[in-house]
Amino acid sequence: MSMIPVQKSKRKKRRYVWPITNRMILMVALGVIEFLLLYNVFHYFQSKAPWIEEALNLASAVIILLLVTRSKHLSSDMLWILLIVLMPVFGTAMYLFLSGNLFISGTFRSIQESTLDARKYFKQDPEVLEEMCNENPELKGQFRYLAESSKAPFYRNEGFEYYPSGEAGFPRMLEELRKAEKFIFLEYFIVEEGEMWFSILDILEEKAAQGVDVRVMYDDLGSIGTLPPSYVHELEKKGIKAITFNRINPILNIIMNHRDHRKIMVIDGKVAFSGGINLADEYINQKERFGYWKDNVMMVEGEAVWSYTVLFLTNWNALRKEDTDYTKFKAELKPVKKHDGYVSAYGETPFDDDLTSQNVYLNIINQANDYVYIATPYLIVDTEMLNALILAAKRGVDVRIITPGIPDKKIVWFITRSFYSQLVEGGVKIYEYTPGFIHSKVFVSDDVTATVGTINLDYRSLYLHFENGTYLYGSKKVLAVKDDMVKTIEESHRMEPKECDQGVVWTLVVSIIKLFAPLM
Repeated sequence: MSMIPVQKSKRKKRRYVWPITNRMILMVALGVIEFLLLYNVFHYFQSKAPWIEEALNLASAVIILLLVTRSKHLSSDMLWILLIVLMPVFGTAMYLFLSGNLFISGTFRSIQESTLDARKYFKQDPEVLEEMCNENPELKGQFRYLAESSKAPFYRNEGFEYYPSGEAGFPRMLEELRKAEKFIFLEYFIVEEGEMWFSILDILEEKAAQGVDVRVMYDDLGSIGTLPPSYVHELEKKGIKAITFNRINPILNIIMNHRDHRKIMVIDGKVAFSGGINLADEYINQKERFGYWKDNVMMVEGEAVWSYTVLFLTNWNALRKEDTDYTKFKAELKPVKKHDGYVSAYGETPFDDDLTSQNVYLNIINQANDYVYIATPYLIVDTEMLNALILAAKRGVDVRIITPGIPDKKIVWFITRSFYSQLVEGGVKIYEYTPGFIHSKVFVSDDVTATVGTINLDYRSLYLHFENGTYLYGSKKVLAVKDDMVKTIEESHRMEPKECDQGVVWTLVVSIIKLFAPLM
């Protein structure tokens, strides 16, 4: 499909340096003050009431035992275990204080209630599931897991397009936005003023004036460095409903660590876009930050759009209770006679007992027979994922991982590289994308399955954030994803074993930094 030229907006980017900087400094300063205050309060009561110390020492042993025996992601809980072991009294008190804050948080309760309520809208057509399982019995476990356990139903694919860069897919996004007649839903981690956002905003304003229900939700922490705290009010004045997700406050609270990293655009319930791109100029290479920004956009049409609609409405109504019946946003679509494979849109939430995105990734790796190609900007994995990748390579599967050649965060890049040696030694091939930074989050395997979305191979995406992905099976478009990965590998440098050796001293330093990986 030919690219549609992007009409440049006449708006000018404003500088919010002082409001943004002042807010960030204030948040950090108040957080440090609160931390020091709590530290002194605990030690004051410790000296005045010795029984508190004994109680916390006992609690520390119980908490460590519970974390070790019940944790679903022990690698990310290791930081708490280390803190409690080194400082039993203070570490235990902080754990109890922050965990308690989670359960009294109104935001936490609202998200949980909204998520549970939304499950009734995810209904799997049993005929579609049976059709898939009969077609490929080897993968029926993955199909049933997504459709039944994770409430991510499969639909017959009525239209799936994969764009191998932000600038390739962005014109199609604008084209579809201009067609909107009923509603436009946007949910993104980062929004920043510039050509990309202004081009979208011009359309949103026009559509809102026409009576289209336009809603924008962006993560407060993700956009803290790009938008002022008052930006929601600016959008509301334009007729655009807006929410900052999980607004940052200076009070120490575990829920502040759970961010909305999703990228979802839904138009009239008929078309949905997702992928790796946020709404900022580097994602379409209008601004250069770390060499060429390699990303992707994917578009879905038809019945599967309903899952994206519900995912958006779930978080929206957790914070702004507005819709009691989501079905009013379900498009009336004609049944298709022909289809190209199957598609499932799945969401990740940190507030349930399921690790959906990690399980999808692990199932793809464990079920692969010929190859698995992976693109990720960050490679910070736990033992289970590490072993699965190595085991697949030892089974004879061609396992290739593409990571950035130019990093956006040096410390995270050093941690990413610290995994190279063990992976390469185990037979996994690592490629660094030479032209710049790869932001794509893609798995493709055996010419039959692929998943494209927002989920990095790191602790934050797998355990802490709200994420979304799109699983594609049995479609010709899987080959389009594969072709993009092959071309990207051709532009990348394969890491040799000698290049992965970081030396004894640096390995020790990185090992210590790794303990804090869940915070990065």
